[in-house]
Amino acid sequence: MHLDKMLEWIKKCKYLPENDLKQLCDYVCDILVCEPNVIPVPSPVSICGDIHGQFYDLLELFRVGGELPDTTYVFLGDFVDRGYYSLETFTFLLVLKARFPDKIVLLRGNHESRQITQVYGFYDECMTKYGSNNAWKYCTRVFDLLTVAALIDNKVLCVHGGLSPDINSLDQIRALKRDQEIPHKGALCDIVWSDPEEVATWEISPRGAGYLFGKSVTEEFMEINNLDLICRAHQVVQEGHKYMFNEKLVTVWSAPNYCYRCGNIASILKIDGPKKPRSTLKL
Repeated sequence: MHLDKMLEWIKKCKYLPENDLKQLCDYVCDILVCEPNVIPVPSPVSICGDIHGQFYDLLELFRVGGELPDTTYVFLGDFVDRGYYSLETFTFLLVLKARFPDKIVLLRGNHESRQITQVYGFYDECMTKYGSNNAWKYCTRVFDLLTVAALIDNKVLCVHGGLSPDINSLDQIRALKRDQEIPHKGALCDIVWSDPEEVATWEISPRGAGYLFGKSVTEEFMEINNLDLICRAHQVVQEGHKYMFNEKLVTVWSAPNYCYRCGNIASILKIDGPKKPRSTLKL
């Protein structure tokens, strides 16, 4: 595979021929299958939230945050659906993963799912652009293998959604069977679906999957696992990032003017070192 040629092609917002996409997905699957459920990442690192098919905004993220391989990235999931260019967005990230596997971590979001993508646009986009659902099938195989958490300097836990009442320790996340469609309940579901909220402990989520989790359970989880920060995405926030629970948890959102109508800012969270202050870059 000519990854550099693919990169130049996709940067023009062009999708790959179907056979090239299949090769790329197979290649990336071979990389992902070797990654643990909680992937260790040393700082400095840039953390990005939901992208949702906003391809040109993704290019701007790299322009502002730094190009690979000079910058290490953790993406918190939700690469597809809702935006116009889910296929190009996801393919671009896959080529970067193939080209610089140790410099970019792709976490699974709740939209990296067969069921969700058939409702919110990615399936239809693949059908429109390729004339069959083969491309969607290649990509959903990659979805199943995406890892679910990153741990920066052993102190900052990155997930897409949040915590689970079934999970007390990072070792329990490490032991999950992730190679599957996201289930309707259980720990894997909760990690990609849950939201922080001003509740006492746990409450049923209005999303219909995952939970709402409060400050006390967040602090308990962080104490057990010796964490300084939980970094997640999953919810649009107008200023691009939002701290909660005495700054123990942060939501990062990286799709500006989400759905081309929300008017929100996007941000990247930069962690420069274990003892250095965190900073955010705005888009």
